[in-house]
Amino acid sequence: MVHFVGAGSGAADLITVRGMKLLGEADVIIYAGSLVNPQLLDYKKEECAVYNSAEMTLEEVIDVIVKTEAAGQMTVRLHTGDPCLYGAIREQMDILDEKGISYDVCPGVSSFSGAAAALNLEYTLPNVSQSVIITRMAGRTPVPEREEIASFAAHHATMVIFLSTGMLEKLSQRLIEGGYEPDTPAAIVYKATWPDEKKVVCTVETLAQTAKDNDIRKTALIIVGDIVAHRHYDRSELYNPAFTTEFRKASI
Repeated sequence: MVHFVGAGSGAADLITVRGMKLLGEADVIIYAGSLVNPQLLDYKKEECAVYNSAEMTLEEVIDVIVKTEAAGQMTVRLHTGDPCLYGAIREQMDILDEKGISYDVCPGVSSFSGAAAALNLEYTLPNVSQSVIITRMAGRTPVPEREEIASFAAHHATMVIFLSTGMLEKLSQRLIEGGYEPDTPAAIVYKATWPDEKKVVCTVETLAQTAKDNDIRKTALIIVGDIVAHRHYDRSELYNPAFTTEFRKASI
């Protein structure tokens, strides 16, 4: 059996209880060493074999899994954040399907949740934004043309942008061309929930300079939208005394 496990956003104690249990039971752990907190390996049993997938190809990862299965043992494939976001898990699952190897997924705390926590943000403020667009800039790995940053910017929804810290000047340009005002609030969160976390608030126009001033060059999330300023929002109707719900009648 193979378990794809979300390692969480960074802090070792933010892995789920289920994920921690699976790490303790694994005979083999293949972890994304360039992104996953190595302290998570403290949860493994002493005899567990560990492989760093940052140094491996897909074929090498699968080879380890196949050998582990042949030995009647269990593999944990440990991915950063939640495996369903930029985790490249589908290509692994398709090969496991072909080989008749069973697997499941244990979700994790995504770094986009960790970044919001670092900034005390609510992504979905009433009458400010009720939608979150999770995306990335096109770089060495392209994105579909219909998902170009500027087209998303036209919605003025909250945006969380992964894997784009090295392209911030271009990102600012595309966001402004798409419809965001240059002074739209933005934030950069480096290594959310890690001990060396760094967070800075700026504007769409000043993203690149802010990153430069704070020596942030990679491993950061970009958050764009008026929710960063968390002002001029409406009160939630759910807790409004004048609002009736299934569980509570209006009192005024």
